[in-house]
Amino acid sequence: MSKPFCMNLWLVIPEKVRYNRKKDISKPVISGEFRCVSAEKKAGHAPGGNLRMTGFDCTKKKWGFLRMSTESKTRMTEGSISKKMILFAIPLFLGNLFQQLYNTADSLIVGNFLGSNALAAVSSSGNLILLMVGFINGIAMGAGVVIARYYGAKNREDLQKAIHTTVAFGLAAGAALTVLGMYLAPKILVLMGTPSDVLPQSVEYFRTYFAGSLGFIMYNIFVGILQSVGDSRHPLIYLIVSSCINVALDLLFIGGLGLGVGAAALATVISQFTSAILCMIHLLRTKEEYRLSIRKIRFDGRVLGEIIRNGVPSGFQNSVISIANVFVQTNINAFGKMAMAGCGSYAKIEGFAFLPVTCFTMALTTFVSQNLGAKNYHRIDQTLVRCMCIVTLIGLVLGNGAHLLGNHLLHIYSDDLEVISFGMQRLSVISVTYCLCGMMDVLAGTIRGMGYSMLPMIVSLIGACVFRIIWIFTVFRVQHTLFILYASYPISWILTILAHFVCYLIVRKKVFRPQET
Repeated sequence: MSKPFCMNLWLVIPEKVRYNRKKDISKPVISGEFRCVSAEKKAGHAPGGNLRMTGFDCTKKKWGFLRMSTESKTRMTEGSISKKMILFAIPLFLGNLFQQLYNTADSLIVGNFLGSNALAAVSSSGNLILLMVGFINGIAMGAGVVIARYYGAKNREDLQKAIHTTVAFGLAAGAALTVLGMYLAPKILVLMGTPSDVLPQSVEYFRTYFAGSLGFIMYNIFVGILQSVGDSRHPLIYLIVSSCINVALDLLFIGGLGLGVGAAALATVISQFTSAILCMIHLLRTKEEYRLSIRKIRFDGRVLGEIIRNGVPSGFQNSVISIANVFVQTNINAFGKMAMAGCGSYAKIEGFAFLPVTCFTMALTTFVSQNLGAKNYHRIDQTLVRCMCIVTLIGLVLGNGAHLLGNHLLHIYSDDLEVISFGMQRLSVISVTYCLCGMMDVLAGTIRGMGYSMLPMIVSLIGACVFRIIWIFTVFRVQHTLFILYASYPISWILTILAHFVCYLIVRKKVFRPQET
């Protein structure tokens, strides 16, 4: 016996019926597990999917609380594309917003309490950190693609192997990066031409930061796992907690105790370990199919090979971009510590302005991977078009907004007019072209999510690294100004967009043809 209700969703008899004893026993309230057997399009569930409903008054036909299972919330292979994308992207945006506070708090507090030299030491850290961790984070991105694909295909066995292999990789990589970072960072800083009056503080900051490599590597690993299964809410909660800890410790160590730039790095390390531990606890306690078990953490040869095939190109891509940016930073350093501080302050503004674009790109990769696993190819095209429109609009609005408010925003980090002037030079060139970078990332994320990580890597190698280096040795040598140096960014973005679009058409033809025929 079945009964239709207002959502046009047919339900089988629930597992139990409880009566409201406080009111009228003739008015039962249904609770329990129900099966969705029709009206998939309106309800957004495939046949056989689970829906939990509590508090339905059969007599008055009033709804209480309607709660979908965690699986239906995180699985992106069904339901409204726009709704799923937005609900997934919003926590990502807020999470990345608080993530940006890590660096911003360091720069803001250091700049106001310790002066321009210390600000230059901290502000110039981003490119070198990305260089050191970029490859490992790229492997983690590849692992996320594999995990999302298994999750979309509902392959529990391989999903478990992928998760535990990824965690094992993170532990090994974190230990290795600790040693390499502490040893190599000072040498790289010297090669970058860091000014002698800034170098000691830069070395102090980097050595402390890389001493806690395991914390931020494992945090990225755990967050990657959660996001690949569609859970962006819990990483947000844990990141808010750790960001508050980071700001509080910065104020205590630097503002209260008067410690140096090493204390700013220590505050970041402690907060990152906190967020990593919180993520791990959640994965250990969850009852979903992506649950983590300490005893199962080991390398699976077959799955590790798949992760490496997807992750190495992404890792190499990150490293290539970081190498190019480090090369650019080296040329910026030649203009002095004020240029370093100004460009570093700009980087913090850029990080905030570009957050929405980054979030939609991250959501897109997970979305594409899950739907590829479920063979819902039509949803991939639809998602790409919508994301391209969104990131273009966001990039234009926020990029130009950052440029118009640039002077006010840069004053937050430093009152030095020379520092602000250097920051505005970069804002006037790069921020107004943010939309190009967003379009580039969307195309690359789509191709990567479809399982073709090598193509974005090759394109990035040529567009982001080779082109910029050639530009520096040719055009920049003729016109030795920061404006000409920064112009390499939007030009390289345009070239890379065109190349990515061609690659997407090729990949789409290979992936979609079996379905279309």
